[in-house]
Amino acid sequence: MSSLFSYMRHVDDDEEDMLMAEDHGPDLIHPHDFRRQCSTSRSDLAYSHCKEDEREQLIAHESLDYLPSHSGVYKKWLQEKAYRKEWDRWLLMGLIGTAVGMLGFLTHQIIDSLITLKWDLVENYLKDGNFHLTWVCVLGTGLAMILLSSSSVLFFCPAGSPSGLPEIIGYLNGTSIQHLFNIKTFLGTFVSCVLAVAAGLFCGPEGPMVHLGAILGCGLSQLQSDTLGIHLPFFTRFRNSADKRSFITAGAGAGIASVFRAPIGGLLFTLEEVSSFWNIRLAWQTFFCCLMATFTTDLLSSSLYGFVYRGHFGFFEAEKRILFWVKNLLDMHVLAFIPTILLGMLGGLLGALFVSLNIKINKLRVQFFNSIPKSSVRKTSKLLETVLILICTTTVTVYLPYFFPCTPVMSVRDNQLRNNSEIRNMFKREISEYGCSPSTSWIGPDGFRYSNRTFNQAAALLVENGKQGITYLFKRGTHEEFGYTSLCTALAFYFILSCWTAGSAVASGLVIPMLYTGALYGRIIGLILVSIFGVQTNEYRAWIDPGLFAAIGAASFFSGVSRLTISLTVIMVEITNDVQSLLLIMLAVMVAKMVGDFFNASLYSSLLRLKCIPYLDVEPIVHHRRKWLNLELFSARDVMEPHVRVLHLKENIASLAQLLASTKHGGFPVVCRSNPDHAEVFQGTIKRLELCMLLENEHIFEPETNYESFSSSHPLSYEKITVEKLPNLSRLAMLLNRYTTDPRYQQLFINLEPYINKSAMSVQANFSLQRTYIIFRTLGLRHLTVVDLQNRVVGVITRKDLMPFPLEERLRLQLAPQSPDRGSSP
Repeated sequence: MSSLFSYMRHVDDDEEDMLMAEDHGPDLIHPHDFRRQCSTSRSDLAYSHCKEDEREQLIAHESLDYLPSHSGVYKKWLQEKAYRKEWDRWLLMGLIGTAVGMLGFLTHQIIDSLITLKWDLVENYLKDGNFHLTWVCVLGTGLAMILLSSSSVLFFCPAGSPSGLPEIIGYLNGTSIQHLFNIKTFLGTFVSCVLAVAAGLFCGPEGPMVHLGAILGCGLSQLQSDTLGIHLPFFTRFRNSADKRSFITAGAGAGIASVFRAPIGGLLFTLEEVSSFWNIRLAWQTFFCCLMATFTTDLLSSSLYGFVYRGHFGFFEAEKRILFWVKNLLDMHVLAFIPTILLGMLGGLLGALFVSLNIKINKLRVQFFNSIPKSSVRKTSKLLETVLILICTTTVTVYLPYFFPCTPVMSVRDNQLRNNSEIRNMFKREISEYGCSPSTSWIGPDGFRYSNRTFNQAAALLVENGKQGITYLFKRGTHEEFGYTSLCTALAFYFILSCWTAGSAVASGLVIPMLYTGALYGRIIGLILVSIFGVQTNEYRAWIDPGLFAAIGAASFFSGVSRLTISLTVIMVEITNDVQSLLLIMLAVMVAKMVGDFFNASLYSSLLRLKCIPYLDVEPIVHHRRKWLNLELFSARDVMEPHVRVLHLKENIASLAQLLASTKHGGFPVVCRSNPDHAEVFQGTIKRLELCMLLENEHIFEPETNYESFSSSHPLSYEKITVEKLPNLSRLAMLLNRYTTDPRYQQLFINLEPYINKSAMSVQANFSLQRTYIIFRTLGLRHLTVVDLQNRVVGVITRKDLMPFPLEERLRLQLAPQSPDRGSSP
């Protein structure tokens, strides 16, 4: 049963403290000020006793049902009707997209600058063939980066561990995760991400960028920070969980759009993977946010490189804008679908293997670190693990190319480099003259510059970062520039080290490793075809190109790990500009997903379970004795928690304080008795945070319990008691202790009626469990009260009760004394 209790890790002990749209609570103050009282009684009410303008307004309003569209009264009513333009929502979406785009540009610039600086320091050692000093210098700079990277997560972030895409998915599904959108989390994640990638670890910035974009979406929409003590009086109408969730979704999509320069891919990624609640309005707003993020990143990248202005501001070059630009598109042949299917199957198998290995490594990591009782020693151990990963990675990247000879660059034509020394240097670094002899160049008869430049295959694949390697693997017309030995060696080391790096104590992403790993085995398949059929120049066989199959392999492995389909296909087209290969990419992605699903769940779903984040799928999948259970045959009574602590409309202060001090429930049902002879019936719910805020205002306490004597003329406002977290926990603990021990509060009571959520959902005890699950997830509930036929509270269902493992455990107990085929699906 330990797994059952582990689901409660991110929730309050018995109730989830989650932030969902439909749990805002009712309006707490009724609009008494807007009611008009006439001088006569209700029975003989006449318009003559009211003011003349009120009478006209009432007559006009009542006549709307039958007035024609050309009526003057109807046209006047339309003109006076207040329509919400929602310009402020679109403005915030644009600001979030712009901020995320600037952050994405800054991230890329810092990473590229640090990588360039690191390898420039060892350039002379490489020319002299001194690999030992090269290893020492590269490792020294990498250690400085990785120590700061890991420390910023372990010791600066409030959570004390890296968080990313699984946490965002869990939050948008309804789970409250502390410190997820803290400004310290933002700074620590940003620093850790750029330094981890620049240090040379086999990872990318994509996952952290999703998290950073979500934090910007949350912060810019709420315009308040408890850490900084900032509470700006702007856009206050968005300070609710529904709008907050929408802006976080848009920010996450903008993060993907910025890092890949793929606005449509960012939108579809949030739809397919991140968001649990979606509507067409949110789609348009997320689309606009992704557009602004991509535009901002492209605009800044058009003229700035290495934080130096290079001119041509606003000129979007394809080479800079498209991440892995494929220049030479190839015509397809139906025979190309055969190796594509093979790549899809290989991607599904290797993707499932990657997920399985990564989850096992993370489980061992969690078990080992949890066995260390002291927090400081545990964090230091995590830091040392990242250092060990860096040492292994640096050793591979520096010493492995030593065993590979220099290879001539095939068909290098330098006409575009004739007068541009900057691009020439970039091209020189790209093909990695790692310890190779200097090259010579000459002008051919056709007027173009040719070169006998050589490069080290392993260095080209491993030295700088995965992004450069992917760019070279995707190139068309480079059939034999990489051999089997270099590709297989790079694949083995990159697969193992990236699997080990994922989940360590640094903020890192897996998209670049997934693309790179797939590109490596995709190019191997393409090289096998070239070895069989030779280099084809015929237009009908030009599709036999290792670069084409490298792109297809990258998509297949990405799908095999993440199980994405639609968004992945669009992202691959946007980052390569290879529309010709669309059908091949779609086929490889679908095959990889089907093969991977046969073995295990996606990496993100597996990480959600590993991190004990309670996530509710669209449909419940429950098994018993290897058979699916039909939840329509079970009722809400079978999974509810029967022992419920209820509150009354008139609650004693001392009893209420004792209840809050002794429990950690996130909310409570409220009951009342209309007559002394009647039973207590369900009235609504109230959240724990609201009760705590009420107890901080002693002026609303009353000494009488008689209903007529209770005064509710000055209740607290909705905004005053609706908070996401308590501002001062120590003060609340002091108040609860005083209320519990001081005899005076035994005689004081509080009227909860103005503050309860009277629209809270409830189901009867014999209600279908299948439909109970759908109602709970679709409406985004935090508590679902179970009542009997007399509307008496008999139980409560929370998120942990509907998780797969607890659900199977409870239903197994229901099926134990009965036939094993009772719950089998037809």
